[in-house]
Formats: sequence, structure tokens, C-alpha cells
Amino acid sequence: MRVNSHQPHERAEALFKKKQEQLREGQQAMAEYQAERHAVREKTARLRALRLARDAAIDQPEGSTGRTSVAPASPEKAKAPPKAKRRQRATTCSAAQAA
Repeated sequence: MRVNSHQPHERAEALFKKKQEQLREGQQAMAEYQAERHAVREKTARLRALRLARDAAIDQPEGSTGRTSVAPASPEKAKAPPKAKRRQRATTCSAAQAA
């Protein structure tokens, strides 16, 4: 009977170790996730700065002082061309309406 007296303790210890390992893995996964998020934000900011610099260089003619009174239009906010108007159908009167 003494052999069985250690089983609950061993089971509890194994469960505790398993929970500790899960906690460590969760913390490591969160750290990796946050590092990846940070890297994506930095890359996005760098690419945005490059795009804005490119757009500013395209919008300025050669020899200009770089001072403009109007902000350059961004491609995201450009208006769509107006849609062509549809022709209205000619309405026909039924025989009951004509009488």
C-alpha cells in the first residue's frame, strides 16, 4: 500500500510541471508575436516614408524650391471618374391606360 501513497503526489507534481511548461511556451509565443508586430510596424513606416519621398519628388518640377502651397494629392483619396449616365427607358402605356 505504501507504493500507492506516492502516486497522487507524483501526479500533482507532473501536472504542475506541465502547467509551468505551458506558461513558459505561452510567454515565449507572446514575445515572438510582439516582436513580429514591432518589425511589421517599422517596415511599414519605412516604406511609407520612401513612398512619400518618391511622390514628393515626382510632384515637384525640376528647379523648384520645394515650397508648394497645395499639398500633393494622395492616390488613395483620388476621386473616381464620373460614371456615364444611363439612358432612361421609354415607358409604354398599356391598352387599359391608353383608353
